[in-house]
Formats: sequence, structure tokens, C-alpha cells
Amino acid sequence: MPSAAPRLRRSIRQKSRHALRLSKKSLQLALMLCGAALVALISIAFAIMADYALEKNREWTRAYPYLIWVVLPLAFVFLRWCVMRFAPYSAGSGIPQVIASLSLRQDTPGKLRLVSIVQALWKIPLTFLGLLAGASIGREGPSVQVGAAAMLGWGQFCQKIGLPLKGFNTREWIAAGAAGGLAAAFNAPLSGVIFAIEEIGKGLDLRWQRVILLGVLACGFIVVALMGDNPYFGTFHSAPLQENMLGWVLLCAAICGIAGGIFARLLSKGLAGCLPAGLRHHVRNHPLWVAAAMGLLVAGLGYLTAGSVFGTSYDVAKNALMLQPQDTEHFSIAKLLATVASYWAGIPGGIFTPALTTGAGIGVEIARTVHMQEAQSVFVLVSMAAFLAAATQSPVTASVIVMEMSGSQAMLFWMLLASLVATVVSKQICPQAFYHFSAGRFRQLAVTEDTRRAAAAAPVATGR
Repeated sequence: MPSAAPRLRRSIRQKSRHALRLSKKSLQLALMLCGAALVALISIAFAIMADYALEKNREWTRAYPYLIWVVLPLAFVFLRWCVMRFAPYSAGSGIPQVIASLSLRQDTPGKLRLVSIVQALWKIPLTFLGLLAGASIGREGPSVQVGAAAMLGWGQFCQKIGLPLKGFNTREWIAAGAAGGLAAAFNAPLSGVIFAIEEIGKGLDLRWQRVILLGVLACGFIVVALMGDNPYFGTFHSAPLQENMLGWVLLCAAICGIAGGIFARLLSKGLAGCLPAGLRHHVRNHPLWVAAAMGLLVAGLGYLTAGSVFGTSYDVAKNALMLQPQDTEHFSIAKLLATVASYWAGIPGGIFTPALTTGAGIGVEIARTVHMQEAQSVFVLVSMAAFLAAATQSPVTASVIVMEMSGSQAMLFWMLLASLVATVVSKQICPQAFYHFSAGRFRQLAVTEDTRRAAAAAPVATGR
């Protein structure tokens, strides 16, 4: 009987340790879900702000159409000045900043500045003002950077107050928040996970723990729970074509691959890279004048297309999928150029939704050219996925995003095929993926800033 007491004590200790481990894992999961809820709520608020800005843009551009020639250049100049003065890491999409942050060494000071709360606090209002003015930008890329900043801030807060987060590091918090931001922005939980693995993790040694992926999924599901399961572009009601579907898919893929490759190359090279060598220093030395010129260009494209290129052009893509006629011809070319001009201006704003709407315009024009308007929605859907894949060189992400945004599961195989072919074509024009090319610039900017700060602090340290 005495020998039974030690065995009982050992059993109790083992069960206590097991219960403690279980409670720690449960607490870590709960903390990750709290972070996911924070990202989802911020994304919902951002989406409401963006929708309000787009609505007000439609109102003032229709009521006072000639004001676009004044408002857009001035707005672009103001936004560019704010970026240069207050938030140098808020320019452009936001996805390259996240990739740059993840690729920097853990001990690099600039790593966290790329996805800091300060940058996020500037990113939201500046993107809002850009949409209000009429820039051809989206909020989904900014949502990625904002989501990364929110999740990182939550993780740092948890560590500061001593909550158990063993096994999590800064990179995982950033990656989870970034992917969760995309999932919440598009109301597409699965897309966030695919985006995390295919795009954010490309070329990086990231550990995708189960808890991290659950956090990404939770961001999307929380938005679905609060806002409803409403596909972004409505529900796709057509079906694959009965005849020559493979041929039409390859045609869309080839055209979108070429257009998307040109689009990505223009974004990567920038305005200075597209001009003769003698003019490049003028562009680099006068960013505000460049912003004004890009504002005028977007205003001109908006004037020629009755304002359809302003903002995300979400209505154009949705109407195209619903077999509604398109008001203006050559929308896709105008939208592509307006998006490039907005990006060249150096203002905050994403390219995800503008790329999707550009692809939708290409699909409408292909259907019209081959006299198959009754199958327009099929051409539009395939072209949306193919153009986004060509622009980002992330074919699986592009296909799954379009599927979730349109409720078109039956078309997933054809969209994936078109995306893969378009990506191959795009790489012949723009060998390096745009997001990762742009990430290199932000990485260099962060390192340069670290060097400047170190040099400025060196004399102070020596004097002491």
C-alpha cells in the first residue's frame, strides 16, 4: 500500500503538467484569435471608409465634372507630400513593405518601421483621400500592411504584459496579420491562407504553424460572421462553355499575360525607368511635379471614360459579370494606365482590385471582339484571374481570390489554368515578380535610413 502513494503523486504531477501545457496552448490560440478579431474589425472599418469615399467621389465628379482637372493634381501633390514628410513607408500597395520587413534580419532596426503602427495610421486616411479624389487604387494592399501592423502591435502588447507566447516570433505575427488583412479585405478566408503561403512566404523561411494559419482563417470568418457571406463581385451564375472552352481560356490567358506583364514591368521600372537617361534625374528630383502630372493624366483618362477609371472601378467589374453592357470602349487600357499613373505618383493605394477590374475590362472586349456577348461573364471571370496572376505572378492566389469573390467554384480549374499560362507569359516580359521587386526598394530604403540614423548618433556617442 505505501508503494501506491508515490505512483499516485507521479500520476498527479504528470496530469498537472499535461493540463498546464494544454492551457498554455489554448491561451496562445485565444490570443491569436483576439489578434485576428482586431485585424478583422480594422479591415471592416477601413472598408466602410473606402466605400464612403468611392460614393462621394461619384457624387462630386458627376456634379462638378470639370473640377477633376484641379482636384486630382492637387490631391496627388498633397498625398505625395504627406508620404515624403510623415510616412515614407506608406507609399504604394503595402504588400512590398510586408515582404521587405519579413526578409530583413531580426536585428535590423528598420524591420519594424516598415510595418509600424505609425505607418498604418497614415496609410488608412491617405488611402481614403486618394479614393475620394479619384485615384485608381484599391484598399486591399493597404489592408495587408495595416493588418500586419495591427497584429504585430497586438503581439508586442501581449509580450509586454507577460502573456505566454513561447514559440511565436515577430515574423510570424507580421505574416499572420498581413494574410489576415487580405482575407478580411476580400471577405475570402481561404484566399488569405493561399496568399500567405504563395506570395508572402515566397523565398522566405517562414514556419506556418497551425495556430498562425487558424488566425488567418479567423480574420476572414469574423468578417463573414459580421458582414455576411456576400461575394465581393456578386454570385457567378453561368457555367463553362460547352464548345472550345480550352481554346478560349488559352486566348484570354495569352492576352492577359501580355497585358499583365506590361503592367507589372511599368510598375516595377517606375516613371524614371521608362524615360530617357537624360530626363531621369528631373523626375527623381521633382516628385511633387511628377505627382501633379500623374494627377492630370488620371483626370484625362477619367474624362475620356466618363469617370469609370476612378477609384477601384468595382461597379464596372460587377456589371460585366452580371452581363450588363459596358458604357465605354477600351476601358481596360484606360484603367491600366490610370493605375500605373496613380502608382507612379507615389501615393498610398493598392493594385489588387484595379488589376481585377482591368482584367474584367479585357474579358468584355474579348467577348465583344469574338461576338460572344452571351458568354461575357465566362470571359470576364477567366480574364480577371489571368490578369491578376500575370500582374502578381501568384497564379493560385489569383484563382482562389476570384473564385471566393464571385462564388464560381465550378470555374476554378479553368481560372487556375488561365492563371498559370498568364504567369508564364508575364515572366517573359517582367522576369521578377512586382511585389518582390518593389520589396527590394523598401528594404534598401530601410537599410539606408538605419545607416543615416547610426551616423547621426555616432558623434553624440563619441562626445559622451
